[in-house]
Amino acid sequence: MPVIPFRSPRAPFKVELPPVPSRRAVVTEWLRKAHGWIGLWGAVLGLLFGGTGILLNHRAALGLAPAQVRTATVQIPLPAPVPADARALAAWLQQSLKLEAEPGSVRTEAARPVAWGRRSLLQPARWRASFASPSERVQAEYWVGNGFVTLHRSDNGVLGTLAGLHRGAGMGAGWILLADTVAGSIVLLSLSGVALWALTSRRRTVGLAIGALALLAAGALALAAL
Repeated sequence: MPVIPFRSPRAPFKVELPPVPSRRAVVTEWLRKAHGWIGLWGAVLGLLFGGTGILLNHRAALGLAPAQVRTATVQIPLPAPVPADARALAAWLQQSLKLEAEPGSVRTEAARPVAWGRRSLLQPARWRASFASPSERVQAEYWVGNGFVTLHRSDNGVLGTLAGLHRGAGMGAGWILLADTVAGSIVLLSLSGVALWALTSRRRTVGLAIGALALLAAGALALAAL
């Protein structure tokens, strides 16, 4: 008769649950993901603003030619009837000259007396309007009573166009909002970076010293520029 060997009973199978992450670990992981996605959003435009900023700040050291501006002045007759006000004049100029830029500044100077020798003369009202884009700028000037309007046009070079893009001169609301999102992403990157450093770094004294020195340097440069 065969002998069946004796086997000890197996230990019961246990399922080990993963450890529950602490609140600190959850916050740190969330900050890392947010930091990465925010940096990805502002990376392309950040390179554009950073590159143009370096070119503008160090154009002399880099041997770049200054922004060349070509100006031209012309006088064109007004339609009949004459536009009723400065905004109507700006709308007519934009339509007749096919200007892509919207009128950025429309001003009206009322008629006023001016001294001319020992006499006082009444200077007529003056209307002004400007149309600005990164590559060009058109300024219109009209003295009420004249049959023509004077136009001054300035064409920027390549460096001037880059400067206009950097400043957002003559750009629409979409570009301004996009630039605002880049500025906001820089602020959020700074805050999330400081928060990550505070949660993960142990050398807080060194970090606080570096931050204090950066604030002092920025304040000193700002005061020196005033």
